[in-house]
Amino acid sequence: MAENLFLRLFKYYDTGMKKKVPTVALIIETSRTFGRELVRGIMKYSRTNGPWTFPWIFYKEELCYTEHGVEREEDLFSTARGVDRAELEQLKRWRPDGIITRDSKDIDKLSGLNIPLFVSVGMNDPDPRRNNILTDDVSIGQMAAEHLLERGFRNFGFCGFDDMFWSRRRCQSFCDRITEAGFKTSIYKKPASYTSRTWFKEEKNLAKWLLSLSKPAGVMSANDSRGQHITEACAKAKLGVPYEVAVIGVDNDEHLCNFSNPPLSSVAMDTERGGYHACELLGKMMAGKKLRPQTVVISPIKVVTRQSTNIVAVEDKLVAEALHFINQNARRPLQIFDVMKYLKVSRSYLHQKFMNTLKRSVYDEIKRVRINLIGRMLLETDLPVSDIAVKLGFTSDSHIARYFEQKTGMSPMKFRKLIGHK
Repeated sequence: MAENLFLRLFKYYDTGMKKKVPTVALIIETSRTFGRELVRGIMKYSRTNGPWTFPWIFYKEELCYTEHGVEREEDLFSTARGVDRAELEQLKRWRPDGIITRDSKDIDKLSGLNIPLFVSVGMNDPDPRRNNILTDDVSIGQMAAEHLLERGFRNFGFCGFDDMFWSRRRCQSFCDRITEAGFKTSIYKKPASYTSRTWFKEEKNLAKWLLSLSKPAGVMSANDSRGQHITEACAKAKLGVPYEVAVIGVDNDEHLCNFSNPPLSSVAMDTERGGYHACELLGKMMAGKKLRPQTVVISPIKVVTRQSTNIVAVEDKLVAEALHFINQNARRPLQIFDVMKYLKVSRSYLHQKFMNTLKRSVYDEIKRVRINLIGRMLLETDLPVSDIAVKLGFTSDSHIARYFEQKTGMSPMKFRKLIGHK
């Protein structure tokens, strides 16, 4: 009797009448940051707006993380099977109120249950008839391209997963931005046969491609796993990272990024917020509200710079020395005169060198570096804006606010609230 009463209390809460606590099935891999952050947003929504219950959570690996260890196409799909027949039968008997899942080859079976469903798209192209969670791949590609362009790279590469639509979209966006800047991008093509995709075989192909790039080269990887593949292939090819090949990934998976040798720079995503927003919509659907198919878009928020791109790639030694000086002295109110005095050159000569090499002025570079520093301090510390102003040599809060807003379009406080850690 006591046990039955406990179970009833667990499943119901009293709001003047007995009301069923919604149950939600999660079929999400959590071996990588993207899945963990998605679940974090889901749990945050449940705690603040629920409760919801998650009696069973099924986990699966994503296809792009496992394909290097398979020999046959049928094995490839078994590694990312999603729900098998037994699990599907369990879901049918359990009859949850909602489902949030990563997609798989059998996603149609889940859709056939006629339960409110959100699909975090990873393998297949998004189905407009479903509720999807997508990444803003256009912005991701542009942000990675800007990061490498700002460091003065003129030779570029992209390495991803040819059969993943999100990888193809990131590649296209990256290439478009590089083309707009007046340069070309070499795209790595995976081996056609599945037997050639085992890592020990593909590593040789990837190393050969990296060796073929004009140096120094800036390379975007579709995600952090692929970025780690690139740094491993660079080691095999005896290519220095970041001096010969600089690498930037996506997702900012701290375990992968810091395990990489050297540590991998990466585009950080607002995935937790995406999980939360998907739950807001799913809650309305579970309550009976009829909605047209919804799309939750997860945006990039910043580049976390680590050793793999911590370099300025310029062939002009004078400009390289000037950039090093600016970065080393960015915490004080640096002036163009300071750079001229350090290098012992005239203002016009220095300006011409910068415009020829970087297509921006010395002043623009100083401001870019200083604003990036302000942004990092806003996001990575809890210091008040007034303290940041003092540390960086600004005369007042209003001074640093005007300086920051001219470039970013928002005040320091709005930037911290909108983009900073939640």
